[in-house]
Amino acid sequence: MNKEFGIAILAVFLLAALAVSGTILFYRYKTLHIYQVLDKMLSDAKEGIFTEEHFDETKLSALEARWAEYLSSNELTVKRQGEEKEKIKTLIADISHQTKTPIANLSLYSELLLEQELSREAGQYVTALREQVQKLNFLITTLVRMSRLETGILTLRPETGSVNGLVRTVYRQMLPRAEEKGLKLILEETEEEYWADFDEKWTEEAVANIVENAIKYTDHGSVTMSVCPFELFCSIQVRDTGIGIPEEEQARIFGRFYRGAAAGNSDGVGIGLYLTREILSKEEGYIKVSSRPGQGSVFSIYLKSKS
Repeated sequence: MNKEFGIAILAVFLLAALAVSGTILFYRYKTLHIYQVLDKMLSDAKEGIFTEEHFDETKLSALEARWAEYLSSNELTVKRQGEEKEKIKTLIADISHQTKTPIANLSLYSELLLEQELSREAGQYVTALREQVQKLNFLITTLVRMSRLETGILTLRPETGSVNGLVRTVYRQMLPRAEEKGLKLILEETEEEYWADFDEKWTEEAVANIVENAIKYTDHGSVTMSVCPFELFCSIQVRDTGIGIPEEEQARIFGRFYRGAAAGNSDGVGIGLYLTREILSKEEGYIKVSSRPGQGSVFSIYLKSKS
């Protein structure tokens, strides 16, 4: 009797153990299934081929349904962004096309007027008109370029190139401007050639923006260009003996349309430094500034070294 009772108790325990094991195995299977489904969802979304399927509303599949809802929403967002990007692309092209002819005509007419016999006062007005047309042309060209960069319409294609060669090109471009202002533009050459990954055209523009600013805000003295290698980056440094930048403004000078208090009535619309930062950022580089009012500034451009 006791033996039979013991066997019955053991059988009950075995059945309970099997039931628990079965439950554990079931939940493990269900968890693994959910993981596999979610993993497939994410993989499909990453590849851009995600499509929502039918999911039941049981407790365990609720998470699957929520993931499906989120990914479907995200897919729609990406599609809308693509459509908006195309609209912006068309708008930028229209602005560029529609303003090109009027600006060209204004420039031509002002040049023709200057060839006429005008009074001194009229000549001054026409000269001022021509200068404003040039500024307008520069502003629109820069805005279009900036918009194309921001929206990804224009993409940078970094390739391995000589940093020394890049600096020499910008030096030759900016030398006449420095001499015209009575400044020394100094290029500190190095015997060793340094290499980095950058888009030649756009990076040349970025460096030229920095040198042009240095010349613009330096009334006397010099602007010096040099190349300095580091482990992961190669730096182009532009040092000037200009008016300098207050510390509280240094974090803001790379913002769109920002112009410091010391800029005064000097030419410019506050886009150059912003455009430079955007270009470098898309190349996995960056820019830093060190400056004190009245003691000049040092702008350091960091390009990703050849990998």
